[in-house]
Amino acid sequence: MEDERLLAMERHQMEQIRELDLEELQVEEVDDLNNSSDDDLDATDRSYGGAGELTFNTSLASLHTYLGEVEDTHGRLAFLEGSAVLNLPLFYLEGVVLFPEATLPLRVIQPSFIAAVERALAQVDVPYTIGVVRLYRDPDNPRKRFATIGTTAEIRQYRRLEDGSLNVVTRGQQRFRLRRCWIDVEGAPCGEVQIIQEDQPLRTPCDAFGKLTPLSNLRSHSLSCTQPLNASRAKLHQSRDEDNVSESNSEESFESALSLTERSIHRSAVDSCFGCDIMDESTSSDDEKVLCEPDLHFGRYFLKDSESVGSLHSNHQKHIENADLGSTSGRQSCQGEETDRHRRKINFDQFRRAPRAYWPHWVYRMYDSYCLAERAADMWKKIVGAPSMDGLVRKPDLLSFYIASKIPVSESTRQELLEIDGISYRLRREIELLESVNLIRCKICKTEIARRSDMLVMSSEGPLGAYVNSHGYVHEIMTLYRANGLALRGLPETEYSWFPGYAWTITNCVACETIMGWLFTATNKKLKPRSFWGIRSSQVADDM
Repeated sequence: MEDERLLAMERHQMEQIRELDLEELQVEEVDDLNNSSDDDLDATDRSYGGAGELTFNTSLASLHTYLGEVEDTHGRLAFLEGSAVLNLPLFYLEGVVLFPEATLPLRVIQPSFIAAVERALAQVDVPYTIGVVRLYRDPDNPRKRFATIGTTAEIRQYRRLEDGSLNVVTRGQQRFRLRRCWIDVEGAPCGEVQIIQEDQPLRTPCDAFGKLTPLSNLRSHSLSCTQPLNASRAKLHQSRDEDNVSESNSEESFESALSLTERSIHRSAVDSCFGCDIMDESTSSDDEKVLCEPDLHFGRYFLKDSESVGSLHSNHQKHIENADLGSTSGRQSCQGEETDRHRRKINFDQFRRAPRAYWPHWVYRMYDSYCLAERAADMWKKIVGAPSMDGLVRKPDLLSFYIASKIPVSESTRQELLEIDGISYRLRREIELLESVNLIRCKICKTEIARRSDMLVMSSEGPLGAYVNSHGYVHEIMTLYRANGLALRGLPETEYSWFPGYAWTITNCVACETIMGWLFTATNKKLKPRSFWGIRSSQVADDM
């Protein structure tokens, strides 16, 4: 039933493509497009689905229908073991960075690459698998070089043409390190690669930084400072405490791994956190500020990398001593029933949330893959307007590759993301890019082309995707509502259009005449958006 549903959906999409191709070519004057105001663009391009209008189906672009009919491959190898070393046929592409789970279409014309695909189709140990690496020019050396980190690509569909060329659709699988490369006797480029062993998403601090102090230690500390609770109150929390003890290591095993200085700092941190969290709910904000001041100072010290551990401990001890003096005078003023009333109103939920590890809680959150995934997904949805990403949030490793493969940045920045080892580090870098990336500039002359707010999603794969032209060149383009500083070259053409129903026209940078991309205009007056721009990521400046 699932296969029948997918076939019916594909037939419906092909009918839409044929309807769009039969429409008469209607191209808008470029002067009118460039001179139109932002309000006009908002009214025409951003408002889809009006009376009689036909909104572009973004799933059509991700099908790469311009490649024609392709056949599915069978018996593919799903996964390669981490750290495995193997030989693969190589594809080195300029201006392209492939990530795991991303789609890469190929129009294979060169004899060497045809031989590489033929070898991939015939090999037994890793069937239908090729290695894809980025080819780039070093600014200090005009010679072309290979990136050291690439991605394996699984051939999912292919078609042999009469002239001997191949149309291929691949999908990224796993990262690898390129150890060496050569040309085999048949002329196919090959390489020895080592599959990168990916790390696991980090959830708990003990996975990232060390062993947690069990709750039982803090609980025993609290009993020495407060009166014993009644039996019913103890039973209420007994099951919860047992769960925390079972998930943590003993206090002795944790502290045994620390030096004397670290052990002293750790105990001071536990004491200060205990003093901040165990207090009356009715305490005023001023009292709360006084009680928590040592812990706040302690947290600030961790932000100062230049301070030594010794000075950290000494300064923190001074704050603890000052806090102890203040608390001593406070205890002298609290007598009898007033003290008992406050102790009975202790909020143990706050106590259970107190930090129980060597570092404060906010430090661990900086490297918690799931917390970072939620933050990155929220930012991505605000920028792109993507649907619910809850499924990817539960898989931070896939989310990090998903955003990296679609974020509209330069190819060198995308290569930087591919080379990052560690899910949390990659997500943190992506969050930084999502916060800072704004201007899109020409790589040669730094002319401002567009802003991040001009970004448009014309494919179900996101605002940036890879497409191949009829000559075999693969381009990664970012799609935009509007662009500045561009001039059209030639007449609109519909043949081999990446977006069914749109004609394409080459565009150059006005200042340096570099080919920046294409202007796509609807061939059907009812098709929305009426036009949009595709800018090559390889021609975008790193400073965005």
